[in-house]
Amino acid sequence: MTIIEKILAKHANLETVKPDDIIDVFIDTRAARDFGGANVVKNLLDNGLSINDPAKTVFTFDCNPGGSDQKYAANQHYCRQYARENDIKVYDVDSGIGTHLAIDSGLVWPGSTFVSTDSHANIMGAIGSFGQGMGDQDIAAAWAKGFVWFKVPQSVKINFTGKRPVNVSAKDIVLNLLGIFGANKLLGTSVEIYGEEADRLTLDERITISSMATEMGAIIIFFTPTAEIINRFEIITEKPIELIKADVDAVYERVFDINISKFEPMVAKPGHPHDDTSVASVKGTKIDSAFIGSCTNGRIDDLRIAATVLKGKKIAPGVVLKVVPATNAIWNQAMDEGLIKIFKDSGAMVSNAGCAGCAAGQLGQNGPQEVTISTGNRNFEGKQGKGFVYLASPSIVAASAVAGFITTPDQLPSEPATFGKLGILKPSIKSGSGTKTEKPSVVQGKVWIIKKDDIDTDMIYHNRYLTITDIKEMGQYSFDNLKDYEDFAKKAKAGDIIITSKNFGAGSSRQQAVDCFISLGISCIMAESYGAIYERNAINAAFPILTYQPEIIEQIGLNDGDTVKIDFLSGEITNLQNNKSARINKFYDAQYQIYKNGGLL
Repeated sequence: MTIIEKILAKHANLETVKPDDIIDVFIDTRAARDFGGANVVKNLLDNGLSINDPAKTVFTFDCNPGGSDQKYAANQHYCRQYARENDIKVYDVDSGIGTHLAIDSGLVWPGSTFVSTDSHANIMGAIGSFGQGMGDQDIAAAWAKGFVWFKVPQSVKINFTGKRPVNVSAKDIVLNLLGIFGANKLLGTSVEIYGEEADRLTLDERITISSMATEMGAIIIFFTPTAEIINRFEIITEKPIELIKADVDAVYERVFDINISKFEPMVAKPGHPHDDTSVASVKGTKIDSAFIGSCTNGRIDDLRIAATVLKGKKIAPGVVLKVVPATNAIWNQAMDEGLIKIFKDSGAMVSNAGCAGCAAGQLGQNGPQEVTISTGNRNFEGKQGKGFVYLASPSIVAASAVAGFITTPDQLPSEPATFGKLGILKPSIKSGSGTKTEKPSVVQGKVWIIKKDDIDTDMIYHNRYLTITDIKEMGQYSFDNLKDYEDFAKKAKAGDIIITSKNFGAGSSRQQAVDCFISLGISCIMAESYGAIYERNAINAAFPILTYQPEIIEQIGLNDGDTVKIDFLSGEITNLQNNKSARINKFYDAQYQIYKNGGLL
């Protein structure tokens, strides 16, 4: 078996598992954040569910550690009250990013299982642990039962060959991989990385690479733990750790040999983490701001690298550099090592630990037309603000902040770039003034054909609306961040059907990206493939989603606006304009059971 198959089999009390098996997996640690935490509690209370094991259950407040938004503060307090009543530990606003806290405090260990409302919970692959981001209903079920259902994924093996160039960081490695595989070529797979250069990666470097599995569409990116990592966790957990590694005869869906010596320093261009290019190709691009932090690059090694570049230098005039350590312990270590002083002396702003730029209301957001270079993991339009976000490594971000434009540490200018008076600002001109019901197995409705790959959850339901918990209010915001479909919610009718392309629902674990369509009365969605978390959220909410082969559109002569009939159980789709039919993938058994039940809970 592969690494993921061994971990899942052990936690399902099975001798073996294979891809596509649907199993109940015991979860060692079950977390909820201030993103989604209030909804987890609401689901538990509304369904009369109790906590299976408080000792294995935690809150982590990392999305808005300042509680600077009133609704966030209310949700955090709501979760604190629930924690007090149920003896649940809270890693509060002074702690840092929940997934990093889990690693550093021993809530996870090699071979363990972990779930969270954080879509980057698969960062645990860095230590050879199974981690998954899940939606509110999944986490509520895990808290109440201790188990979650899971479909065993196919595994993919990547072998690094050649020598890693000295100027290529861990962030450059993952951006090069994104350039090769994009956002959906590894969709829904468990990835294992091997090779001499992989073995040499530090824990912090492994965390950087594993943290962007979500952006690659993968379930998780695994590294086999080194003896040093095993020893580290034996000390933290005070118990022996069994090394779980793939068998020599493990079966992989695909194997890739990739020459890492050809990798180069990279940036992701604004809009998509997989739209990657060499730093050289964008060198000289003027920036307004820079950000160092996130679950991808907020570790102590990242801060040391940035401080090495910044020491004795000043941030370029007019440029803002924001630095956010991943955890409070890392913050304190950075202070002890003198890194915080280097950042402050350079003119940077240093915030308390947390996720920062990925969440609205936190340090790291940018304004309209603002150009930011960031060490974050996502740069979807609107994700880190209203401007344009390039993704890069800590050394490149620090060098760019000093130069005032995108560059590398070895190509710093003698004088930084300055801002000219462009006259682009103009005055604004004002104009004149939960009940369970019988679910149908056949639906019909008008189709919306949206031919776009990688429609992410910020396009479906933007993070600025995430404090809304009433599903009746959600429909009006459906697709309002998807270009050319901003008025979708006003035009859509109850019973309409959405047909789209690959990797629908990429991105975060937000349940609202499903619930907004339920609110509108959309009868189902057909896509070539789905983001892994989105697929679970839809199934758990009893919202019908199906997959199809793209040729059936032409086969049944389907056009935008046609009316179709879809049978969930047989997989038959009929274009009622011409009565042509074809087969798509029908509901699988577990999906249908949850659908009939009216939802997971």
